[in-house]
Amino acid sequence: MSSPEPEDADLPPTRARFVVAAWLCGLSGILYLDRICMGQAVVPIQKELGLSNSEMSYVLMSFTLAYGIFAVPAGWLGDKTGPRSVLSSIVLAWSVFTALTGAATGLLTLLLVRFLFGAAEAGAFPNAAKVMARWFPPTERGRVQGVMLAFSQLGAVAAPAATAYLIGLAGWRLAFFVYGFIGVAWAVGFWMWFRNDPAQHRGVNEAELARIRTGNESESQTANPSPVPWGAVLTNRGVLVLSLIMVCGAFYTYFFYSWFQKYLHATRGVENVEAGNLTSLVMAGSAVGMLFGGWLADQLSKLADPVRGRRYLGVVCYLTAAACLFLGIRQDDALSLAALWGLSFCAMHVTLPNWWSCAIPQCGRHTATIFGLMNGLGVLGAMASQWFVGWFTDRQERVFGLTGRDAWDPMFDVYVSVLVCNAVAWWLYRFVPLPEPPEPEEV
Repeated sequence: MSSPEPEDADLPPTRARFVVAAWLCGLSGILYLDRICMGQAVVPIQKELGLSNSEMSYVLMSFTLAYGIFAVPAGWLGDKTGPRSVLSSIVLAWSVFTALTGAATGLLTLLLVRFLFGAAEAGAFPNAAKVMARWFPPTERGRVQGVMLAFSQLGAVAAPAATAYLIGLAGWRLAFFVYGFIGVAWAVGFWMWFRNDPAQHRGVNEAELARIRTGNESESQTANPSPVPWGAVLTNRGVLVLSLIMVCGAFYTYFFYSWFQKYLHATRGVENVEAGNLTSLVMAGSAVGMLFGGWLADQLSKLADPVRGRRYLGVVCYLTAAACLFLGIRQDDALSLAALWGLSFCAMHVTLPNWWSCAIPQCGRHTATIFGLMNGLGVLGAMASQWFVGWFTDRQERVFGLTGRDAWDPMFDVYVSVLVCNAVAWWLYRFVPLPEPPEPEEV
């Protein structure tokens, strides 16, 4: 007697993976909402706690340092146990530390809380990459990556204006308490709904599972991968160049995430609420870039040589970003400056979904761990940027007696140069696969 056919064998594919995409969008939005709100609070925190620009740069760097240190361990844990428990735990943790930022009483408590906040956030994108690799076929990843990353920028868009409003209404301390509660609901809901293996989710039928696993065999099983071949990883050209791209990109973006509102206040006389609105305008440019870049990533995947297409795209976008930044700093009114820098942010962020589309296959079977390494190394650029602004502006005033635009504007020649370096890095990228472990011999 033949075995019965599965009940859903002839049914159209379910769409549970798109619900997963919605969860990832929520994760990404909350990640950047909680991260970017700090930039809007810099001025009132400095005023209340009496912190200099250099001291504030240490506070900003404490988050970034922890983000880099814990990216690989959090990614390794996701590879070992699956992203469900890791993502649920870290979102809950960083929500607590967001709220505790509002309870800081001085430099030391701010340093500690922001360090722990960064440690918790470190595992978000490495484990999101693991979810992406397990739940989506390569032909769908570009759009999902683009939409997810666009939501991160929507969180960044909302954060400055919303935080400025909350600070004006109730002070910077209450603003952090409000943001601290948002992630708790996400963490509980994700834990209850998500499963590490789509085959174990009751909302996935056989047809959808077959579609998910099309061209995705390396992530079709939930068994722990073999040990990471660190020697091969740390000498792999593809891994090294993608890491360099992340370092230079983070150096640029973290000026806007950390210091842009202070720049507007110190050089253009822009007050807190208007500064929040202008920052949101720049962040909106990045959201548009993410969406377009995600669509473009799927189009490039259809080429005979998609890596070559992504390389050319990276070169063009980073040179465009450098040109817009160069022109923006020469504008006298703040709105024109923000508009040009929004275009710069847009061009730069078109490349990010394509970076993910290169990075996930470059990681091989160790998606979360090696992605965590490459993404985590971006903190070198981020910390350098956060420190550089504080050091440069304090030095301009202390040594040369310069203030306002005379103190701040010369440093943007460095940022333009870094964007040009990233154009060169994209030109140098080549996909070099990591060695796969030998298959076990049959007994």
